[in-house]
Amino acid sequence: VQLQASGGGLVQAGGSLRLSCVASGRTGSPYDMGWFRQAPGKERGFVAAINWIGSTNYVDSAKGRFTISRDNAKNTVLLQMSNLKPEDSAVYYCAARHSSNPLSVATTRPGGYGYWGQGTQVTVSS
Repeated sequence: VQLQASGGGLVQAGGSLRLSCVASGRTGSPYDMGWFRQAPGKERGFVAAINWIGSTNYVDSAKGRFTISRDNAKNTVLLQMSNLKPEDSAVYYCAARHSSNPLSVATTRPGGYGYWGQGTQVTVSS
């Protein structure tokens, strides 16, 4: 599976951005998708994930501000981010993993994902 992320940019605090990730290649079987982020000097951390049937989970700091969604017909996952804060600034990565159980909750562990996109920079100015 190849992943292409886009949609990052520079935005003022309180603003919004929408990240998009398109999957290609071996997308015929169920797969979970997630978004992670990495700020300079920090480890890559979980942001949001969605399983094949649309069940979602979020890091606490993203709840109520970010929404992850997917369109399986278009092999696309979106991350709508609102009320952005300077601490949201990071490189955002989309990730995918084939799922043996489409009903199970998508993992929050970066190590649980085998496919990664190239990353897109999000910068939130104060």
